[in-house]
Amino acid sequence: MTAAAQEDAPVAQHRRPWPATNEDTQFFWDGLAVGELRIQQCNECKVLIHPPRPHCAQCGSFDRGYLVSRGAGTVYSYVVFHHPLVAPFSEPYSVAVVELAEGSRLVSQIIGIPPSDVRVGMSVALELVEVEPGLILPLFRPTES
Repeated sequence: MTAAAQEDAPVAQHRRPWPATNEDTQFFWDGLAVGELRIQQCNECKVLIHPPRPHCAQCGSFDRGYLVSRGAGTVYSYVVFHHPLVAPFSEPYSVAVVELAEGSRLVSQIIGIPPSDVRVGMSVALELVEVEPGLILPLFRPTES
């Protein structure tokens, strides 16, 4: 490529990586698309299963369904990333394990506050955010309580 052609070439855009989907996780992504946070549940013993998998680890059943979470939770654990920078994230950013009121845990991000203000035990509420066209993710925002 000539120098002139390189100057006219579009600048590469850093896009958020998309999660892998398969038949075991499709219900989760379909739920987000209609505004629901769906957590896999064993239809036999009723245990919650996350991340989704083909069978229940507790009773071995392949009969799975889901429940719709209210989206209320607390920060169970978190980490603030400073380096290395991973496109498209800007530094610093936090990744949290959120314990949902229903008892399951979900890895996500806390939005609406600086990463340095995230705390274990902080009450959070679900916010579904379209981070890329067609990609809706379950993120969490601190609540007052």
